Amino acid sequence: MRQHPGARAAEFQQIVERANLSAGMHVADVPAGGGYLRAYLPGHVVWSGHEPCTSFQAEVCASTPLAHQQLLPLPWHDHSIDVVISLAGVHHIEDKRALFSECLRVTKPGGMLALSDVAAHSDVASFLDQFVDAHNSTGHRGTYLDQRTLDELEEAGWTVDTHESVHYHWCFDDHVSMADFCRKLFDLRNTSDVTIQKAIEKRLGVDKLPSGRLGMRWSLMTITARKQGEH
Repeated sequence: MRQHPGARAAEFQQIVERANLSAGMHVADVPAGGGYLRAYLPGHVVWSGHEPCTSFQAEVCASTPLAHQQLLPLPWHDHSIDVVISLAGVHHIEDKRALFSECLRVTKPGGMLALSDVAAHSDVASFLDQFVDAHNSTGHRGTYLDQRTLDELEEAGWTVDTHESVHYHWCFDDHVSMADFCRKLFDLRNTSDVTIQKAIEKRLGVDKLPSGRLGMRWSLMTITARKQGEH
């Protein structure tokens, strides 16, 4: 992410746009990964990140501290968060109901959850569970978003406002940069850059953008949900 800044800019922007942020809001980022969402938030909000994987800590400078411990319980007080944002992290969690309940607990009445992750049966899911799974050092099998996710959110107490498949590009200067980014992001081993490029072109698709850059097609299912109650 540091070597290819802005590659996933559209991914961060799409969820921030749907989070309807306003001045003074407290935003919880969970799981926060390397804390990269923070750079895409407007300056007038307060950001807090929670990430259970300590290996991400080296990716975050000292000025952007993350809470690192077990994922649950979340480290915030009841009714203390205006918006919870969760981007591309929950497909590693098989049973998401406990997380959704914890998100509800920490969110203020009238507050919001913006959740964006890979959709079940999508080209992205196939790419991850087939190509990445075959070449990643630990394999890759995700539990992706679908109707069950919407049902689980409702069961946890959320009111789902919107859900949509959002299509955009990861952007690179050329095919070499694209392959390098994906190799490092997905820990692809024992495969060539050419093989990575061909897999991306076949399974996802690549477009030449008006800017002259290369666009790798990507998509996520983005859900917004509301906690009932007065602001």
